[in-house]
Amino acid sequence: MNLESTAVPGATGNTQAQSNWLSWLLVAFLIYVLLAAVGAIGDGFKAATGSNAQELFAFASNPVIALIIGVLATALIQSSSTVTSIIVGMVAGGLPIAIAIPMVMGANIGTSLTSTLVSLGHIRNGEEFKRAFSAATIHDSFNILAVAILLPLELLFRPLATASAHLAGLLVSDASVSMSGMNFMKTLLAPAAALLQGSVAWIPGIWSGVSLILVGIGLILLVVTQIGRILRTLMVGRAMHILRSAVGRGPASGMASGTLVTVLVQSSTTTTSLIVPLAGSGVFSLRQVYPFILGSNIGTTITALLAATAITGASAMVALQIALVHLLFNLLAIALIYMLPFLRQLPVRMAETLAHQAQHNKGYVVAYIGGVFFALPLAMVGVSQLF
Repeated sequence: MNLESTAVPGATGNTQAQSNWLSWLLVAFLIYVLLAAVGAIGDGFKAATGSNAQELFAFASNPVIALIIGVLATALIQSSSTVTSIIVGMVAGGLPIAIAIPMVMGANIGTSLTSTLVSLGHIRNGEEFKRAFSAATIHDSFNILAVAILLPLELLFRPLATASAHLAGLLVSDASVSMSGMNFMKTLLAPAAALLQGSVAWIPGIWSGVSLILVGIGLILLVVTQIGRILRTLMVGRAMHILRSAVGRGPASGMASGTLVTVLVQSSTTTTSLIVPLAGSGVFSLRQVYPFILGSNIGTTITALLAATAITGASAMVALQIALVHLLFNLLAIALIYMLPFLRQLPVRMAETLAHQAQHNKGYVVAYIGGVFFALPLAMVGVSQLF
């Protein structure tokens, strides 16, 4: 009996370890599929548009409309990682950088809808809901303020486009030198690219390119969802430990832990979904949550940077450039807003005011979500058409 009793725990531990290894192998496979899917979007746009990519995106020639596309797409898909990965593929296929940059900014706003929806789980308890809603809407408030400041600056002076182009040029050049001209990623992804292109080769004309785009987008949606699900299972215990041990230590620690947790789970929506209930229950204050959520904004850029490695050839630099725009935008927003005392408290005050109103009248919740993510974008479209 003793032998049996000692064998069972060992067998259980071995089974758990084997299951974890299989899960990590599955994550590696899904990342490979993600890279192939991003490459498929670029190939599909090239096949569908040829040299007419500029005409295809003429409807989004207005930066305001491009911003709204980013907001609405991310609000619907509920993943800025997915949308920015798609944008990377679109840039590789011919989408102008000047149009892609507002789309990336819009993705930052759209992803904050998730944390707002998560806070509704506390709506039956007044004080809990107030804390949760303020923690959720500080994400919205910061991202909206960041776009309000940085989009006009980008349109006037192009700091993000210039800095990202310079960095991309350095990184692509360094990569080509260190690898002696060998295109490792193209070789690695060639079997998957051939399989995806072959799956739509029977479709005539430009529709094969359109179909390849749809296949790529569908795979990205599926893969990002599955990676998030698997990593949540593998990392949630570790993530919660990081949250409890690091968030309360100060802004720098909170920001670093937010970045790390988001990189681990490959999703800022997962990170905010973890922190908002903890804020609602009173484990963390709004001022502790604030830097942690800013860290999640940085961490979520890893997916687009990873996706950019799937793009090879002449489009490699612009694909990496738009991925770097996402990172630089979030870093610059933190530098301008969080580091400046007179701006730092503005998102906090906005979130606290919204939470106070929502606590006393739930109609504010409906008005806020409908206004920020639907009515306001439509109004911006109308105004942009006038000018």
